[in-house]
Amino acid sequence: MADFHLWATYAIIALTVAAYVSERFTLELVAMGSLVAFLALFALLPYDGGGGLQAEELLLGFANPALATVLALLIVGQGLFATDALDKPARILAKSAGGSSTRTIWITLITAATLSAFLNNTPVVVIFIPVLIVFAAQRNFPVSKALMPLSFMTILGGMTTLIGSSTNLLVAGVAAKAGIGMGFFDITVPGIILAAAGAVYVLLAMPRILRDSSNEKNFRQVQSGTQFIGEIRIGPGHPFIGKASKAGLFQGLGDLTPRLIVRRGMSFHPPFENVVLSQGDRLMVTATRRAFTQALSQGAVGHISNPEAGAAAAVGPDYHIAEAVIPPGSRHAGRTIRNAGIETEHGVHMLGVQRKSRMGRTPVAEIRLEPGDTILIGGTDRAFEDLRESHDLLVLEWSAEPVPQRRKAWIAFTIFAGIVVTAALDLAPIVATAIAGAFAMIATGCLTLAQAGRAFDRQIFLLVGSAIAAATALERTGGASLIADGTVALLDGQSPAIILSGYFAVVAILTNFLSNNATAVLFTPIGLGIASAIGAPPEAFIAATIFAANCSFATPIGYQTNLMVMGPGHYSFRDFLKAGMPLVVIIWLTFSFVGPWYYGL
Repeated sequence: MADFHLWATYAIIALTVAAYVSERFTLELVAMGSLVAFLALFALLPYDGGGGLQAEELLLGFANPALATVLALLIVGQGLFATDALDKPARILAKSAGGSSTRTIWITLITAATLSAFLNNTPVVVIFIPVLIVFAAQRNFPVSKALMPLSFMTILGGMTTLIGSSTNLLVAGVAAKAGIGMGFFDITVPGIILAAAGAVYVLLAMPRILRDSSNEKNFRQVQSGTQFIGEIRIGPGHPFIGKASKAGLFQGLGDLTPRLIVRRGMSFHPPFENVVLSQGDRLMVTATRRAFTQALSQGAVGHISNPEAGAAAAVGPDYHIAEAVIPPGSRHAGRTIRNAGIETEHGVHMLGVQRKSRMGRTPVAEIRLEPGDTILIGGTDRAFEDLRESHDLLVLEWSAEPVPQRRKAWIAFTIFAGIVVTAALDLAPIVATAIAGAFAMIATGCLTLAQAGRAFDRQIFLLVGSAIAAATALERTGGASLIADGTVALLDGQSPAIILSGYFAVVAILTNFLSNNATAVLFTPIGLGIASAIGAPPEAFIAATIFAANCSFATPIGYQTNLMVMGPGHYSFRDFLKAGMPLVVIIWLTFSFVGPWYYGL
């Protein structure tokens, strides 16, 4: 019966991986199916070997600290986005690289890899994920082509020193118990060679392999799409008071482009010469929805349905901006924006309008709405929920996004910095600081509970929980040990260089399905045993274990940083397999030449 459990475990894992790769089923469904299969196997046919395996142990993955850390950090990251806390750092980074998006990505990734050699790579990824996302939004760059490379580059950087990864320290600890000491830079020379070979692939080839997901494409089209026209009344204390035109243009209005200025009944058309904006002026402007969003967060945009009301209502954590279409038969069609009653009837604010037909240079509030017109609206979550029941205004669901609360940016950044510092200096476990940071984001109003709930990624939750159940079953039934023993037997009689290469390949494959730390602990004694049996330097097999256990590139469950980028990057299981497997092969082949040379085999 013990052999039956072992082979059944292999079969379930193989079917699960095949289902993930096929993408015929949702990731959540496959993860739940895998978990149910293991629960049924060990509940209906109890396993007595290795101390037994109960359902409670299979479910421990859902309480795994790494999983809790990743989910909490997703909430913290959402707080950074909701307040635009990293907008300025991202602009500084982009400016340092000039006008090239590729150069900026390279500088960011190389910096992250360098830091990962001396810091744990998890907080390094925490730092750079929001920076890259903000930069991608600013430059209309597909973030999916930057976040997986970020995870991989930090893993490569962590391979170059003893403290670069927890995996390195675990292997060194097991080796120390066997009487073999490891110095801080003992793996640096081969590590740098491997990292350089991997970096060439990550920087040059991976962006071409990774797809630009349809969801991300839609989102970027929303950010950089067509122009809306809106009207702003400059009331007391408005941030635009005193802005002067230069060479016919206003430089201080951001990405808002003035089309008409009405002052005490007089109209001014571009180009504007020697005009200084003052209280009481009304501006008709055109801009993208991103420009309207930024202006709204600064209190600079008014309601075009009632420009006399001045600036828009105070933007809270649940305030969103979205696009809505006037459908045929809408009661709002044929009415002017001022008299359409959209604000009073639906509880939302009209910020701009995009017409099917050309608009004349008239005050926006006097434009008559037509079926097919798209309007830019702002409101709370509750207002949008009520609006979904209306047939007079159709909200485009994919277009909704929160308006940044820039007044709370410093709070969000302080929370984020606290997490990074405490994790980098090892003052507290990162799981504790991450959960505390997520709570602080909600408690300080940087996020609402609803926004935090949306940041919670159920795909990652189910994927990790089911993967740890599979790893537990593989270890307890002896499946992992059987693979290790089979490898040793298969390589019996080969040259030390071939044995070292084969050993590396097996560890590199298993680390993508077990946790990298579990793989390191499992194989370090095996590697030392092989070195002793063939008379090879034990340092060669210790280094092979470290580098191979870090080759967790081919699956999202291979390493914690892969899980961290999976949601924000819109990646699938197949994306990791397609982009990560070549990197595993590159590192393996490189070590197969470098390892024997460096250790004199």
